[in-house]
Amino acid sequence: MGETGGTAADEGALGAGDLGAELGARATLVQFSTAFCQPCRATRRTLAEVAAMVEGVAHVEIDAEAHLGLVRRLGVRATPTVLVLDAGGRIVTRAAGAPRRADVIAALGRAV
Repeated sequence: MGETGGTAADEGALGAGDLGAELGARATLVQFSTAFCQPCRATRRTLAEVAAMVEGVAHVEIDAEAHLGLVRRLGVRATPTVLVLDAGGRIVTRAAGAPRRADVIAALGRAV
């Protein structure tokens, strides 16, 4: 997963109010999806597997169409877009497209 946009300083920290779910104790994998996005399904499985493997990591999926304000605020331009947040809700990295499990794990290493 590579950097594809702004930094946490540009966007500010995200919290439960933004995500509609609690942050993970160590990190949070945030996935922006849309209903008919085929790669979003594979991304959902990958992120859920990684979150289950790593203690303290949460996976939150956000319907991009239902949360346009947040999509605009964060500059999400494609689905799936994945954000890796640290424990404080700051964006450590972001990527568009379906990530590989190894890339997600590497990105988590930077967040925890």
